Amino acid sequence: MTIFKLPNWAEKIANKKWNHALVWCLRLVLGAVFIFSGFTKAIDPWGGYYKIIEYCHAYGFQSLTSVALALSFALAAIEFMFGMFVLTGAYRRGATALLIGMMAVMLPLTLDLAITNRVPHCGCFGEAIVVSNWASFWKNVALTMALVYLTFFNRRVHGIYGPAVNWVVGVISFAFVATVAYNGYFKQPLIDFGAFPVGSTLVDTADSTATNASTDMVFVYEKNGVRKSFALDSVPDEADGWQFVERYYKAGKEPQAARASQAISIFDEGVDVTSDVLPATRPVVLFLFPDLKGVNISYSFNLNEIYAHATEQGYDVIALTSAEDSHIKWWNDISMAAYRTYHIDDSQLKSIARGNPAVVVVEHGKLLWKQTLASLNDDKVRHPGYPVNQYNADYHPQNVLAKAVRYFLLALLLLLIVNRAYLFYRLFRKKNAKSTSQTEEPAEQPAEQSAEEPQSQNSPAEAENCDKDS
Repeated sequence: MTIFKLPNWAEKIANKKWNHALVWCLRLVLGAVFIFSGFTKAIDPWGGYYKIIEYCHAYGFQSLTSVALALSFALAAIEFMFGMFVLTGAYRRGATALLIGMMAVMLPLTLDLAITNRVPHCGCFGEAIVVSNWASFWKNVALTMALVYLTFFNRRVHGIYGPAVNWVVGVISFAFVATVAYNGYFKQPLIDFGAFPVGSTLVDTADSTATNASTDMVFVYEKNGVRKSFALDSVPDEADGWQFVERYYKAGKEPQAARASQAISIFDEGVDVTSDVLPATRPVVLFLFPDLKGVNISYSFNLNEIYAHATEQGYDVIALTSAEDSHIKWWNDISMAAYRTYHIDDSQLKSIARGNPAVVVVEHGKLLWKQTLASLNDDKVRHPGYPVNQYNADYHPQNVLAKAVRYFLLALLLLLIVNRAYLFYRLFRKKNAKSTSQTEEPAEQPAEQSAEEPQSQNSPAEAENCDKDS
């Protein structure tokens, strides 16, 4: 049975072979879409947090910003887990019902975004795949139609696992997505889909793109439903109610190479000082403060330690933030910071690295490594002679992700073997019984023939009488 009694037209096709094949195809496609969506959100929970805050400001729900981080984790876990349920055929009624409820919210939301463009892109797949608002809406329409079809017929097609262990599939899926999200939040995304992955160029050394960014780029901000365009050196303060919407290059000023489009711009009292404070000829340590007022004061000790050791090793050390001057002065006073703090556009700041604060090491204009301050080893940070460029040498995100994927797949495979072992045993017994009966039949056949032969053979006298009768 499904959630409700199937209508007559549905009963006629429920047990058709092509319907079973279609149900499995929809399970694979829908499951893969939700799994990928949840995975990309779990990879970068900071990105999901920023996107939810953007939604809250766009729709006037500022009160929800306090739970934006929890919503980021929850949305990633729900999409991944229920994507696994759909893919494996677990919770065949509940999974589709919950996802239809989710789409009942997402459909009107994405339609409004497509019409009004309140948010430049929905963030459905994080930074991994950026789709337009209209494309996101039609994608949700297709997903909803497929979910409605599964609502009728999903229950009629068995899943990979038995009903008794469906909850175990959820536990395994949650453990995997929690591991990915933990690393993405407390360290850095295990896969960096952002504009500045490790090895990317922060400073354009080949031309003056970084220096000319203030005249080549236009930044769009919104306040009280009114959008205005600003040059990079005159962007408004978000504390005054302005919200960043998008940025783009002026016509004819588009960069000619991807390297040029990645250059950042650093300002000191409105003057672009990027080439001075972030030169390609000297190594630099960056402290990034996306939310300066929200930084735990206890972090100041390690920041000052890194500053002292890095300067001894020939590094320049600066801090970057989009905070107000008053906040910077407050932080410098309370943390006794010896490093200089500069301004940078909020969107660029959050694109370089995740965390509050984050530590970034740049050598020859390229990003060498980045990590949240809280995840760095205190023994290394507080050791005067430990090389700064080796602080995170023992952390390899690719290996962490590969290990998590292996354990995830292995757990699912072991669950399948344990759950379906009785089926293999029954199949083995059936084949064994069939092979035994086949080997016994040739030995019994001659015995039956020998028993019947005396009855079928006639004596000479009987044979003579039969000849006479014929």
